[in-house]
Amino acid sequence: MANAVITQEETLHWLALRMVPGLGPIGGLRLLEKLGSPQGIFRASVTELEAAGLSPGQARSVASGCSFEDAVDQQQRLLNAGAELISYQDARYPQRLREIFDPPLMLFAKGRVDLLKAHSIAVVGTRRPTPYGVAASERLSADLAKAGLAIISGMARGIDTAAHRAVLEVGGDTIAVFGCGVDVLYPADNRKLYDQISRNGLLVSEFPLGTPAYPQNFPIRNRIVSGISLGVLIVEGAQHSGSGITARLAMDQGREVFAVPGNITSKMSWGPNLLIKQGAKLVQEWTDVTNELPVAARGELVHRAQQKVLLEGLAAGEEPVSDGTEEPMKALARKLLNHLQVDIPQQLEALVETFEGTSSSELIGALFDLEMSGLIRQLPGKNFVKVW
Repeated sequence: MANAVITQEETLHWLALRMVPGLGPIGGLRLLEKLGSPQGIFRASVTELEAAGLSPGQARSVASGCSFEDAVDQQQRLLNAGAELISYQDARYPQRLREIFDPPLMLFAKGRVDLLKAHSIAVVGTRRPTPYGVAASERLSADLAKAGLAIISGMARGIDTAAHRAVLEVGGDTIAVFGCGVDVLYPADNRKLYDQISRNGLLVSEFPLGTPAYPQNFPIRNRIVSGISLGVLIVEGAQHSGSGITARLAMDQGREVFAVPGNITSKMSWGPNLLIKQGAKLVQEWTDVTNELPVAARGELVHRAQQKVLLEGLAAGEEPVSDGTEEPMKALARKLLNHLQVDIPQQLEALVETFEGTSSSELIGALFDLEMSGLIRQLPGKNFVKVW
């Protein structure tokens, strides 16, 4: 089913299938199930196509091959934009997205396609956030990215933009899901962000290249935002907002729903506060999200964080020899990691006494970095133990 490489001819047939008028994802997938491939679909007779579930008009449209003219144009647009097509049968197509009710037949992608396989969390919210909402989006997105998660959003103004920018600033991974073609800049004032994500992250859409940002496209887009993700974090949103739609889609898809609580007098807090009342996980810090992830995903994130720190020499078993060039915080973190034990919790006040000459704020900062890397964990009462 999953092909590693797609040829130019196969790409053309997939594009032609996508350009058939009135053929949605469910109808297209039904055809693929019965006829095997886009080539098989276009070789079929009108009778065979009708037997596969198409209306007489759709069957004649497919059999005529009239959509190939548009497909040729799309293929050239892909080349011009430096984008590529990820079909439903492509090995790179996200497995989580395949599991939803109506997965797209294909994705148009520009940038790091490998991110489609990353463990990811969606961060979404209002286009008109309060300063509190922007700060929450930036902090949580950056922390989750540093913990190893890719952050998905829609590159809209407000919360989405804040999330993407915060991730890029810490060198994390981010995916922007468009409600238009990946070659269409929307909103126009996000040019710099668009360029940064296309270089360092991933732009993705199910809409053909050149598709304008029609309002009706965005609710359709939202099912991809939630479908690729392990969970969706709602930062701010009014009662009937796009982020609320994404949250409902996430629930329908069996994804975790998280929400940042807000001021009860702010209309932008209505959406997340209501979700919390309905059972969404209240989020105050990044660990409120990671603690709810599947065991396998948490294990992979911890392993990768440990490997990263090992490569940096943080977890070396011997005391560092300071030559004046090592960052003080990294040196302190290394000493803490060597001092902490796996089976004996150590209280914060005791650690402050042990590391004389180090302020409590410096110690807390180093402990936070180690906890974020998955190397230590905090127990109740401000007690700390080594994970491994």
